[in-house]
Order: sequence, then structure tokens, then C-alpha cells
Amino acid sequence: MSRKVNYEPLKKQLKAELFQEIDFSREVKDEEIRELIDEKIMETGRGTYIPLAEKKRLGKELFFSIRKLDILQELIEDEEVTEIMVNGPDRVFLEKRGKLYRWENKFESREKLEDVIQQIVAKSNRVVNETSPIVDARLENGSRVNVVLAPIALNGPILTIRRFPDNPLTMKDFIKMGSITKEAADFLKHLVEAGYNIFISGGTGSGKTTFLNVLSGFIPRQERIITIEDSAELQLSDTPNLVSMETRNANVEGCQEITIRDLIKTSLRMRPDRIIVGEVRGGEALDLLQALNTGHDGSLSTGHSNSSRDMLSRLETMVLMGMELPLSAIRRQIASGVDIIVHLGRLRDHTRKVLEIVEVTGFEQGEILTAPLYEFKEEFTKKEEAVKGSLVKTGKLMHRDKLMLAGMGTCAD
Repeated sequence: MSRKVNYEPLKKQLKAELFQEIDFSREVKDEEIRELIDEKIMETGRGTYIPLAEKKRLGKELFFSIRKLDILQELIEDEEVTEIMVNGPDRVFLEKRGKLYRWENKFESREKLEDVIQQIVAKSNRVVNETSPIVDARLENGSRVNVVLAPIALNGPILTIRRFPDNPLTMKDFIKMGSITKEAADFLKHLVEAGYNIFISGGTGSGKTTFLNVLSGFIPRQERIITIEDSAELQLSDTPNLVSMETRNANVEGCQEITIRDLIKTSLRMRPDRIIVGEVRGGEALDLLQALNTGHDGSLSTGHSNSSRDMLSRLETMVLMGMELPLSAIRRQIASGVDIIVHLGRLRDHTRKVLEIVEVTGFEQGEILTAPLYEFKEEFTKKEEAVKGSLVKTGKLMHRDKLMLAGMGTCAD
């Protein structure tokens, strides 16, 4: 008579047996591993009652633990999951539909979590260890990964995965979600096509990278685009003349660090029509501004800030991290190089919206001048209700020279 056993001990036992039987010294195909797992489950089922649903679950989880990212694979394949946060082996959180949840599953040990981390990092040609305990990487599907190990993370290892949609969002999706109006979307489309330099600002999780990807899709296909990122995330699949570059950390084998600054300088020798920098955080802001001021119009980038005005202040600070320059000279560079700032925000109902579109109009008496073009006007709603409002046009574009040169002089009216 068959007997029923506990699921977790059975899974652990079968996994140990599989690791003993599989010869990892040679190339083992996924199908071979799946067949061996099925044989093990069938063999166990002769003396142990395993419901059909549990057999399927057991087969999937065993394969994930051997070939994929263990318990995380299920979340990575779930299109509704946008963020995965692992705070040590037994505390896994996820963001789904804008809300945070604690997941019931956990890693069987700290060592297994560390193995998964090393597997992720190795595929991105990165190294993470006690000597270099912080690293950014990416998954094969483009998801952004951040790892923090001991001794920095006291309750680690800490693994954070920002998952992007399998099918990149389009401007139509943003309009449908109410994140931007069609009028404002068309306006930005014309500015990108005409070669305006646009900065996308916002807080963490406000959708800067996604919106950067959308705006990049408006660049004419015949132009040469160079993307520069810490970890490659942009998905410009319909761009024939595309060069994608990402930074590299220094490692113990003697590989030198390659920074955003290095890549911006290199990109200028590659005859770019457009330069897209995924995010500026420090001294590379100076190199980007110099590129914007030396004929590389139509470039795009993002930065963390609380408002469009705050983005200008942060750019000043970042430039000072790269070189000691008079503040007036820095502000003059910013006013000359940046044309438009698009500020995104994540509201209390967890929706992401374009909150401001601002034009940088000039430099006078030591100050950068700006003019709002669109502002999000919120209607009164209770705290627990969905935020209502719309992006309202508040001004007209002053500098139309690039639109005129592109034959689009009436597009900003």
C-alpha cells in the first residue's frame, strides 16, 4: 500500500539524488534533465502517493532548482510581477500590480541563494564576492539585477530584480493607462524626431527607463544610435544601426573598470547621431553635457530627482563630482545642452504618470530659466481612491529652431 509523505523532504531527497546522478562535467541538455526528473518521480510514486498536481509541481520545481533560478524562476516567468526582493534566504517579497507582498516560498539554504546569485552574475560577466560585495547585472530577459553581499548586507545576501515586460510598453500603452495624454505624447514624439535633447527625471520606480525606451522608439530608423548603460536594459529591437554598450567592474583577474564616462568618450569617436545614456549618477553628467553641446542633438538620458527643477540642481551637483568648475559655467552648459525635462512620478494609488514637461529656455543672471509646457492637474479624491486628473497644456514651446530645421515648425502649436 502506497503512503503519502511530506512534499518538502521528498523534494530535497530527489534533488540530492539527481545531483549525484547527473554528470555536469559534460554538456547536459534540458530535455535529458527533464526525462531524468520524470523517471525519479515515477519511481518514487510506486511506493509513495503523490497527487498529479504535486507531481507536476515537483517536476517543475526540481528542474528550476537544477537548471534555472530555483524558487525565483516562477516569479521571473510571471508577467504581472514587476519587482522581486530577496532579503536573505527566507524572506522573499514581490511587487505585483503596484502592491508589495511577502511570498511564502523560501530558499532551502543561504548557500543555495548564493549559488543562484553567482549564476546570475556570471552570465553578465560580472564578479561579486566579499572583496567586491555590490554589483549590478541583468538576466537573459533584460531584467535589472542588484546584489549586495556580506559584510555590507548584514541580513543578506540581498538580491533585487526589476522585471520588465516581455513585450516592451509603447506610447499607446501609456496613453491607455492614463500615464500621458495623446496630445502630450504627440508633442514629445515630434521633439524626439526633430532632435531635441531630453532628460527624463523621477524617483525610484517611477518608470524612467521604460519611458526612455518608449521615447527612443521615435528616433528615425536611419539614424545611428549608441546606448550606454550600467546594465543593458533598453530594448530598441527595430533599430538597424544600433550600438549597445555597458559598463564593466574591475575584478581580481586584472580586468580594469570601464565606466559610463569612458563609454561616453568612446561613443563620440563612433559617429553617433544619437547618444542615449541609461542614467547619470555622477561625474559622467559633465561628459554628457559636453556631448550635447558639441553637436550631438537628439540625445536622451534619465536621472533621479523629485521634480524637473530638482533635476537641474542634481545635474549641477553631478558635474561638480566630475570636475571643479564655476557654478555659472555649469549652469550655462546645462541651459545650452538640455532642451526638455520630462518628470515622472508614482502616485499614492501606485500609478505612474508624466507629471511635468518643462522647457529649459535659457540662462540669465546666473540662473537657468525654465517654462512649464504641461503639468499634471489632480482632481480632489479621497486617499483610498484612484487618483484622477490629467496632463494639461500650460505653455508654448519657445525654442522652435530644431522643429523648423526638421520641417516640423507647426507641430508644437
